[in-house]
Amino acid sequence: MFKHLIDPDLYHGWNKKNNFFEGWYFKIVTADKKQSFAFIPGLFLGKTENESHSFVQLINGTDVFYKYKRFPSKDFNTSHNRFSVSIRENYFSLDRIQLNINDPDFSVEGTLKFKNVLKWPDTQLNPGSMGFYNFIPSLQCYSQVCAMDMDLQGNLNINGKIIHFDGGKGYIEKNWGKAFPYSWIWIQSNSFSSSKTSLSCSLAHIPFSFFSFRGFLIGLYVHGKFYSFTTMNRSRINIKQDHFDINIQVENSKYILYMKTRTGPSTFILLNGPRDGKMIPLVQENLQGKVTTTLLQKKPNKIIFQEEGLRAGIEYGGEQMLVLDND
Repeated sequence: MFKHLIDPDLYHGWNKKNNFFEGWYFKIVTADKKQSFAFIPGLFLGKTENESHSFVQLINGTDVFYKYKRFPSKDFNTSHNRFSVSIRENYFSLDRIQLNINDPDFSVEGTLKFKNVLKWPDTQLNPGSMGFYNFIPSLQCYSQVCAMDMDLQGNLNINGKIIHFDGGKGYIEKNWGKAFPYSWIWIQSNSFSSSKTSLSCSLAHIPFSFFSFRGFLIGLYVHGKFYSFTTMNRSRINIKQDHFDINIQVENSKYILYMKTRTGPSTFILLNGPRDGKMIPLVQENLQGKVTTTLLQKKPNKIIFQEEGLRAGIEYGGEQMLVLDND
């Protein structure tokens, strides 16, 4: 199918029987920036029929709680023509999510609507956030930023408590392919003081044919303008580890972007991810992070934007030495 290539939000696994996964990541933050959650619906096709299943991952960033809710593969349903995913009574799209899970250790019920959805700018020749890389077959993992920013409307009943999300912020991205990268870093926040400001940063070690490279997709929406720093537009990047945190400097021909994360080691959560034909504990994620973000214009030398993003999603996976700079 060609449609999913020019619209990466769509499902990519129609002709897949095994060794494939696809998952959509919905991050939501309350208006007061005090509570954050993430929900990940998806499908995993393993080596055998018994290993294959659909799932909804439930992440409570406030209470540092995680649940992997498994369903039969047949419970996963999606559309050929639009971003629409359902797993039993749980529904996910670019317009809303509807959740109905009632387990003893975690329950969630309700509907959130999404308004004023802000997309990553693209074209048919460079679709989605990965651009022309979407057309390269057999990459280990593909990614897509479905919504850089969106306004939330509605309430969720989480573990018997009504949580109001009116005026809150949402973000959506997805991954699909054979397995997660052997090493990656992800940073995201759209909870800044400035309205409609959103940062998304993904970088990974990417095996390709007989070699490998460090690829990255970084986008910043601020003051009504989108700033892109990616492997495709030949931006240059430097990454340093600072204990549990990361300092990143990336620049293109006109701008320099600095990102500095702040986390606490006790607030990381271990999530499942696809590796070697199985879903295993693989992903270190934090939904209580902070990221100081500074955008500098080279000529003239001036700061365009400098703020701290709250309730940042910060994620590490694999062998970090593959993506860090050692000098």
